[in-house]
Amino acid sequence: MIRLAKPEDSKHIIPLMMEAIGTIAFDLSGTENIEMTADVLEQYFLQSGNRLSWDNSIVWEQDGVPLGYALFYEGSNVIALDQPLEARLSELRGEPVQLVKEALPGEFYLDSLAVDASQRGQGIGKQLMAAFEDEARTRGLSKASLLVNVANNRAKQLYEVQGYEGDGLVITIAGEHYEHMVKKV
Repeated sequence: MIRLAKPEDSKHIIPLMMEAIGTIAFDLSGTENIEMTADVLEQYFLQSGNRLSWDNSIVWEQDGVPLGYALFYEGSNVIALDQPLEARLSELRGEPVQLVKEALPGEFYLDSLAVDASQRGQGIGKQLMAAFEDEARTRGLSKASLLVNVANNRAKQLYEVQGYEGDGLVITIAGEHYEHMVKKV
């Protein structure tokens, strides 16, 4: 079943999040150490008011265990949601840090989505996507968006089948190129 995330879901969600966002996790944490990165992401997840927070997430739960998640937010909120991350990274690096803005105003942005490997192929990801799109409509937004790594043709095809189209915008994050895809919802 799909439900709103809770802070206590962090132990299940953070490994999925790290898998979903790949090297971006290191940029957001300010370290390339996997354990330290997981700790930093968990700190963000446990706090409200940032892009990686539990309060921007839903989970797929089975037998009381979160086995998938989707994290999303309104593009108009990205500057405020990035501030806590940018403040931490700026302090860590000793110079101002500004994260790449992945979402645009007027769209509902899917930051990340992942399903536990043991549960893949059962339609859970599609159900999480549908819940994300439903939430966009509930919030009065008519456009959903996401980024897909340009090298990941399989994922791009999956999103295209679900009605997403590239809009020509390519964003570079953590040294990798991502295509911005949108769908009217």
